[in-house]
Amino acid sequence: MNPYAAYLGDQDPVQVISSTSGRLNTLLRALGAQGAESAPAPGKWSAREIVCHLADTEVVFAFRLRQTLAEPHHVIQPFDQEKWAFNYAAYDTSSALALFSAVRGWNLKLLGTVSSTAFSKRVTHPERGEMTFKTLVETMAGHDLNHLKQIEAIAARAPKKSD
Repeated sequence: MNPYAAYLGDQDPVQVISSTSGRLNTLLRALGAQGAESAPAPGKWSAREIVCHLADTEVVFAFRLRQTLAEPHHVIQPFDQEKWAFNYAAYDTSSALALFSAVRGWNLKLLGTVSSTAFSKRVTHPERGEMTFKTLVETMAGHDLNHLKQIEAIAARAPKKSD
């Protein structure tokens, strides 16, 4: 089960995840440092916090992808994103984006080596049930699109940055 399938639709997941770093760069440049700190509403993440979350999640996906390929019927370890977000105040946007982009690039290199049969390899998520390696990749893409949409909404409401 892919909880982000609605965001992905019929888009190619590898194309989506290949373009995310560039889209984030463009959005964050448009927002500027101050705009990236602005939360859209109380209790909602700012663009900086979303990028921190994307960096954390990319590290998690890197592990999940590799464990799924390496082990027979791997069981994924879930994580509580709110507990991980507790430390986001310590991270700056550019460091989070650099980490995300580096690990994403590494994950894309891995995906370029994966055989078509490996995409049907089974993996279990304790909360979502059984899925395939392909579903993990589709989840990455849908997750990206969800958070890109959130940052786009923040950017649309932000005052225009003056240079």
